Amino acid sequence: MSEPIIELVDLTKKYRLFTAVDHINLTVRKGEIFGFLGPNGAGKSTTILMMLGLTEPTEGSVRVCGIDPERQPLGVKRRVGYLPEDVGFYDNRDGVFNLIYTARLNSIPEDEAKTRALELLQLVGLEDAAQKNAGQYSRGMRQRLGLADVLIKNPEIAILDEPTSGIDPQGVKSFLNLILKLRDEHGLTVLFSSHNLHQVEEVCDRVAIFNSGKLQAVGDIEALSNQVFGESGHNLEEIYNCFFEGGTEQ
Repeated sequence: MSEPIIELVDLTKKYRLFTAVDHINLTVRKGEIFGFLGPNGAGKSTTILMMLGLTEPTEGSVRVCGIDPERQPLGVKRRVGYLPEDVGFYDNRDGVFNLIYTARLNSIPEDEAKTRALELLQLVGLEDAAQKNAGQYSRGMRQRLGLADVLIKNPEIAILDEPTSGIDPQGVKSFLNLILKLRDEHGLTVLFSSHNLHQVEEVCDRVAIFNSGKLQAVGDIEALSNQVFGESGHNLEEIYNCFFEGGTEQ
């Protein structure tokens, strides 16, 4: 079994009387694709923000690559790449420029940055669009450029927040295959936060189901099926419906 790379212990975030994250205990292992699943307001995004050191826990602790993001946020940022749902680029500059710019922000030397940018554009299937301005990219192309942007600093963990939102089915398939390739060939740990049950089931090794700030269940599909139904063989949609009374968000 792989070593833990993310550890949350009694993690809690309160905003006055509202509890956004309620005493969550969770471990993500190195080299796995781990899914965060749940409706809007379930606590997924707030948990991610605490992992990144962008908001402070009210109670409990976070360790990412052995680092406390509250005390050493820059240390976490050097090891973790984050792809938000809406990626921002310089739309009047090409893909290579955007990646090199991010590399500069991460103190990567110019020659190395250009070489790595071109390699990553090929990896994500954008080599033919390398000289095209980002403003001309489709939604799927922007997400692939965003993934290259995450990878430019060679992170240990990639956190992807709704990365396939608004992408056509073929683009989704390509993006998910790329995530699997990054895990299998490069050992990348991926945290995949999504509303889409089928995509989570397709690529994730294990899943955490959130609701109202609480962690409802954690495990692979077989373990969750056994936990909920007392038998294996049930899919993620059936499992999810048991927690949310038939309402799935796609």
